[in-house]
Amino acid sequence: MMHPILQAATSSTELGFPWWLQVTHLVNFLFLGLLVRSGWEILASHPRLYWRNDCGPDTEWLKFTKDKVPSEIGAFTARDDQRDLHPLISLPGRAKIGIGRAWHGLITTLWVLNGLIYVVLLFGTGQWRRLIPTSWSVFPEAWDSLKIYAGFGVPSIEHFQPYDALQQLMYTFVVFVLAPLMIVTGPVMSPAVVGRYPWYPKLFGGRQAARSLHFLGMAFFVVFAVMHVALVLLVHREHNLVHMMMGEEYDAALVGQAVTRVIVGVVVVVALWIAASYVSLIDVRKSQRVLYGLQAPIKKLVLNPMTSRQRARQVFTEDDISPFHWVNTRPPDLSQSPEWLALRDGGFRDFRLEVGGLVREPRSFSLDELREIAAQDQITMHTCMQGWTGIAKWSGIPLREVLAQVEPLEGADYVMIESFGTAQHMHDGRPVEPYYTVLTKAMAMEDETILAWGMNGAPLPEMYGAPLRLRTESMHGYKMVKWVRSVSWIHDYKEVGDGMGGTREDSGYQDMDARI
Repeated sequence: MMHPILQAATSSTELGFPWWLQVTHLVNFLFLGLLVRSGWEILASHPRLYWRNDCGPDTEWLKFTKDKVPSEIGAFTARDDQRDLHPLISLPGRAKIGIGRAWHGLITTLWVLNGLIYVVLLFGTGQWRRLIPTSWSVFPEAWDSLKIYAGFGVPSIEHFQPYDALQQLMYTFVVFVLAPLMIVTGPVMSPAVVGRYPWYPKLFGGRQAARSLHFLGMAFFVVFAVMHVALVLLVHREHNLVHMMMGEEYDAALVGQAVTRVIVGVVVVVALWIAASYVSLIDVRKSQRVLYGLQAPIKKLVLNPMTSRQRARQVFTEDDISPFHWVNTRPPDLSQSPEWLALRDGGFRDFRLEVGGLVREPRSFSLDELREIAAQDQITMHTCMQGWTGIAKWSGIPLREVLAQVEPLEGADYVMIESFGTAQHMHDGRPVEPYYTVLTKAMAMEDETILAWGMNGAPLPEMYGAPLRLRTESMHGYKMVKWVRSVSWIHDYKEVGDGMGGTREDSGYQDMDARI
């Protein structure tokens, strides 16, 4: 009968550690670090986690801030809640959530691709046996290993073929349960996905529940990575390092090379993590263009066809309306728009929506005139790119009905909506300019793209954008201009502002297509 140590070595030799396994492990290590760090940047913009979709004060189950949210709407905004992390901690750091989201989206695609290659090769080469148990005995054996580790002991080498039972169960869970969980909960963060497929977030208990599960998965990945590295270095490290780094069984002559490869690999990966932050911050506009540009083909193929169907499918009822609804900004003050203040003081009786740009004949409409043209109600979920959500009933006129009142000229390819309010800051530090956003024709014509004059059965409150507020439910909230002044047909969004498609795109480095 073969000696246990020789049997373990034979099994390990049979499986080996092929080059593709080494490469995909290293790439996975790199990508996970980038995902975790960019995820922290996103979380820092709204450092609270909920199970409920309304995200009201004191409903979070976990928060990374001492700030307490008052129940008075607008006394404390979502922007006030944002935290500024150092570039050594998050990607890229310095409260650049737009670039953090760009990194997160791009690396997610690459991480999934690397994972698919790994799994295909795993089953195509028979390497699946290193992860997937083939006998029920793995459970009592894992329990024995757990007791040994709990007593600060180390299972003997014969338990590793190439992993002991406890490691095998853990790796199987990470590869075939945890990673898929992260993949399937990620799309729930997209307003286009949840608007188009309202049944999808319900699989996880709602959009905020999916966000919380996504966070817990990230936390598990971090803990697992620390434990994984610790076990490699503490449990039969010479055997582990030679096996992993050299693809061969233990040989004392190879230990030095294996250790060198580990040190070099870790140093290079950590350096790339940190370099990604600082390189991103050198020229933030260039980073925005490159990172979102690389994602554009995939978004065009997968996300662009998705439009919200929350109203048509009656996803929410008035019973679902959030008692508390976050806001991100406050109404214009005297320095920003004395014109808006004068209109407000007059109850907006003198307000007229200007509709013009590249049209044959510009027109303007009062609120009463807009109501006579068309009106619709929709109960929808507002999703902010910071992470919070809120459900409300919006009443207004479809934007396509407003646009139908004028005749666009040839070359009018985009629709710009401009606000009485202003940006909070500009990309290059110049004086702040009116807040605006630009929609493609397709975005402007969607069923749930409206100019809202009412909220929850009452006139639109000042804090939420009175007298008119854009609602485009397939997008994140930064596209939904408040305190709307005008609607204009334009030739190209690149000719307006800083040419990125809107104020938040110009100064917050977001993507013009806010579907994810």
